[in-house]
Amino acid sequence: MSGSQPTHGYFRPMPRRQLLAAGIAGLVVISLPRRALSRPSLEEAIRIFTGGAEVLDGRVRLELPPLVENGNAVGVTVTAESPMTATDHVRRIGVFNEKNPEANVAVFHLGPRSGRAQVSTRIRLATSQTVVAVAEMSDGSFWSSRASAIVTLAACIEDLT
Repeated sequence: MSGSQPTHGYFRPMPRRQLLAAGIAGLVVISLPRRALSRPSLEEAIRIFTGGAEVLDGRVRLELPPLVENGNAVGVTVTAESPMTATDHVRRIGVFNEKNPEANVAVFHLGPRSGRAQVSTRIRLATSQTVVAVAEMSDGSFWSSRASAIVTLAACIEDLT
């Protein structure tokens, strides 16, 4: 093994070029604007989902308990008014939140063969907040519903100290 760098156990020293490249990559991440590293607001997340299209109230019902004892598993059901035919159906349903680390909770893709425009899931809620469901219809329109929940035991918390 002449001419090679000595090894210490299973670890091998990192060559200077790799170390320099890793340092430069770290500087690039550190120098990104704070906005690029931050979470989008509830409104921004919905705007991304809709492509900036107008969102109307109605045709969507969001069921969320108003008082949540434990934010780790909150039952959510979204129902959209649609006959679910080939010409008139729900394409997508998006669920968004106001204060969790990620604004996007879930996106469900539907079609005429779904039978009903209804989805149910369990989500985590970091704290008391508003949750929004937005449905995209086959005609390109977007409809929404909002619900607020008071959370007594929060989820999504990294450090409790």
